[in-house]
Amino acid sequence: MTDSKWKQSILYLASIYILLYLVHSTILLKLLLGHEKLHIKRNAVLPLRFRPDGTFKILQVADMHYANGVMTRCRDVLPSEFRVCSDLNTTRFVKRMIESEKPDFIAFTGDNIFGPSTSDAAESLFGAFVPAVESKLPWAAILGNHDQESTMGREELMSFISLMDYSVSQINPSHDDLANLDIDGYGNYHLGVHGPPGSRWVNSSILDLFFLDSGDRAIVQGIRTYGWIKESQLLWLVGLSEKLRGERLEETDASFPALAFFHIPIPEVRELYYQKIVGQFQEAVACSSINSGVLKTFLSMSDVKAFFVGHDHTNDFCGNIDGVWVCYGGGCGYHGYGKAGWPRRARVITAELGKSNGDWTGVERISTWKRLDDEELSIIDEQVLWDFGSTS
Repeated sequence: MTDSKWKQSILYLASIYILLYLVHSTILLKLLLGHEKLHIKRNAVLPLRFRPDGTFKILQVADMHYANGVMTRCRDVLPSEFRVCSDLNTTRFVKRMIESEKPDFIAFTGDNIFGPSTSDAAESLFGAFVPAVESKLPWAAILGNHDQESTMGREELMSFISLMDYSVSQINPSHDDLANLDIDGYGNYHLGVHGPPGSRWVNSSILDLFFLDSGDRAIVQGIRTYGWIKESQLLWLVGLSEKLRGERLEETDASFPALAFFHIPIPEVRELYYQKIVGQFQEAVACSSINSGVLKTFLSMSDVKAFFVGHDHTNDFCGNIDGVWVCYGGGCGYHGYGKAGWPRRARVITAELGKSNGDWTGVERISTWKRLDDEELSIIDEQVLWDFGSTS
């Protein structure tokens, strides 16, 4: 075979190889879901459970406003901090909180990502929840008013979040929790916390965590306002509370409190400006013009001892309204607004069991404090929210 024929054969084979490579890379890969290898969700250890020492610790993370990682600039930081500040500061803070507090569960209370700043909601969600996923702790999230302002709607967001590693989030209630197919919003669900190993509560929930979708924006009588928790959600909540109470009628010597988590505060929170609070009330309460009766519902249920919100980043207080506590998480994210020189912060909530005759009784006390993103990760505003033997 002559040299020219050898060259022609080599070029022919090379062209076929290149063609096959292009077909593989541009067509076949696109036939695969997500253009990536199949990923099997890593599940958290369930059920949620009190520790052997009778405690259960929750880390509340509010308003991360995560966008594009290292490329995202910070807001409202000192001039000396701005040049090197990004979403990664938020990530580092949440990681420090997890490492220091060693929580049993992480609750993200909305505006996890800041939709207007990202062109890929999925990538932003992956970045936002990195600390929780890497910790392998069970975690759950609800939506705020900014999460859906990118490439995913609210149902898609909750579906995506529910499928992430170690997430115990739900799109909406399970059938075991009296699911209503017509319930408003996405991210309404219940998680029960079981008793310690070896206790009489090992197979029973003794602390209930309720998660609610408070919506995003709405138009009411031609005026733009924030979203609110709807009647269908409250009906589901009341029904679920009654069901849980009915299952525990025989346990009259124990207490079974509940905590609620949602993003947008309710109108009654405004009243606390004139009341005694623990923490700082630094901005107006940005809530809906509609009062849907959330507080009234909590009072009628009697099991919700405190609810935890976000949304107003520079409010970080706890206050008592008619016997029910409300606590802000305090803004955690560096891409969200804040105050220069006022450290970002996150809230810790603990529940403690009582003990009698050598065995654990029901929940005896619920406490909370905050940590600041400073050099010492300072603890501030420690307080008891509820005590089984107290009416305050």
